[in-house]
Amino acid sequence: MVKIGKNNNLKVVKTVDFGVYLDGGEYGEILMPQKYVPENISEGDEVDVFVYFDSEDRIVATTERPLIEVGEFGLLTAVSTTKFGAFMDWGLLKDLLVPFREQYKPIRVGDRYIVYAYFDNESKRIVGSTKLNKFLGNKIPKYEIGESVELLVADKTDLGVKVIVDNMFWGMIFNNDLFDPVRYGDRMQGFVKNVRDDGKIDVTIRSKGGDRVFSLVDRITGYLKDNGGRMYLT
Repeated sequence: MVKIGKNNNLKVVKTVDFGVYLDGGEYGEILMPQKYVPENISEGDEVDVFVYFDSEDRIVATTERPLIEVGEFGLLTAVSTTKFGAFMDWGLLKDLLVPFREQYKPIRVGDRYIVYAYFDNESKRIVGSTKLNKFLGNKIPKYEIGESVELLVADKTDLGVKVIVDNMFWGMIFNNDLFDPVRYGDRMQGFVKNVRDDGKIDVTIRSKGGDRVFSLVDRITGYLKDNGGRMYLT
């Protein structure tokens, strides 16, 4: 089953001058334009593609990878605003729309925001939202103490850093568990310290063995200038 807004492994069913058509199951044949077609591909081959909508709302496939998929949060830059909302650069030819109704605060061009991507059943499009609370804490967290999790830095407070845990829950790294500078939008690995009764999670970036876990990219990012990016949180 093809998942819109996700990576899919699809089979080539037909080649044409302007690209290839992929088996989209219930969605029929899905075009992958020629500029994205890998060399020496032929009918029957399978290819890993991202499936989304082009500027004319047609389902298309690309070998490019967006910064976030449907169901994920990430730091995106606003590139334009229109009467429909703000458009964010998410790494694809067509920018991601954040409608006005999904903006926690008015989005300004050039600023960076944590955005959640989802499929809007009403408009039948992939859109973004900065109203983060709508998409977090809607499940009961079931973690073991010490379990590894993926973190996204979403805000700073007097107590520490608020993080998004595994794209599903709010978490907190308290100041006494911070060992490196972090910035809005940094991604890192963490470990569960405690799951609170309200569903929020206390995490640390130190493993049980005492090792700090922080990727090289995030270390570099942590020392770079923030470019004036503003932090907005629901």
